[in-house]
Amino acid sequence: MPITVFAVCGLASVAVSPDPAFSFYNYYNLVCVYIITYIMITQNIRSNDDIKKLVKALAYSAVLVLAYGLYQVVFGIDTADMKWVDGNAFPELKKRIFSTWENPNIFAAYLDILICILLGFFAKLDDRKNRQIIGAFIIVAAFCLAMTYARGACLAIAVILAGYGILKDKRILLALVAVGAAALALDPVLMERMTNMFSVADTSSEMRVAMWESTVQMIMDHPVLGIGWGAYWMVYPAYDTYIVDGSVTLVHAHNIYLNYICEVGILGGIAYFTWLFGSMLVALTTDRIYNTPMLNGLMLGLGLALVSVALNGITDDVLFNIPSSMLLWMLCGLIVVLDQRDC
Repeated sequence: MPITVFAVCGLASVAVSPDPAFSFYNYYNLVCVYIITYIMITQNIRSNDDIKKLVKALAYSAVLVLAYGLYQVVFGIDTADMKWVDGNAFPELKKRIFSTWENPNIFAAYLDILICILLGFFAKLDDRKNRQIIGAFIIVAAFCLAMTYARGACLAIAVILAGYGILKDKRILLALVAVGAAALALDPVLMERMTNMFSVADTSSEMRVAMWESTVQMIMDHPVLGIGWGAYWMVYPAYDTYIVDGSVTLVHAHNIYLNYICEVGILGGIAYFTWLFGSMLVALTTDRIYNTPMLNGLMLGLGLALVSVALNGITDDVLFNIPSSMLLWMLCGLIVVLDQRDC
């Protein structure tokens, strides 16, 4: 039902878009892809072998993504012509990796999801050798995450690991403190990035706050149908009080909650996040114990992965990226599959 309400509200929002033709084209291309991805998983993944094949596919792709990320660390990525760094605030920051993803923030959000799924397996698998391999992958993924210098994603995974460590395993908390302290001590640029996160001198943070204020005003002016699917970049200039530059195009609100509610209305936004948080709760609160540790670890990892999406979404609209949204819909579909399986 939440998916249906979200889809209907998104379609209805097309009627009030400044450019209905663009919004409709964007809507049916994206929403159809997301829902088809969800249906393909829920209707075709049946057996444990199907689940294992999907997990292996995710694992092999993760290896390639991490390998390319490490390649960028070694051989360098010049950020001089890229708009991912505030050169005035962070003159020392010359490199941010993004691997096969669109930019460092999107890559960092993917790494958070990957670390969470790996943590689920690490917590539930019994075999010591497998746990050691998974632990090594977590360290590599965490290193790549640090090299993205994406502050929101680093903070999100720190909150998740700290919360899990406090509630379930104190060793995870101790490892987080040790690794985090070492990373900050060894990388002064990372330390500067993290400590300046809430500084008014950081134009990135300042711009986000200004955008959120403008987006809230959009929601207040268009609470029912929103401003139109995908129309943020067309409507924002009328509410812009920060950049005021016609040559700059801002395509999303840097916040998934404000962005969805702004574009498809309050009801559509509530429906979307009911689906997202409902899937999260199913994964994290299930009381069933599967007959294989892999399924137990996968369910926990998927729940934590959605927590990372929810936290990352506070400071960035990581779901604006199409592959990221497809991955989210696939993971939520997999939660449905696991929830319907017999123990």
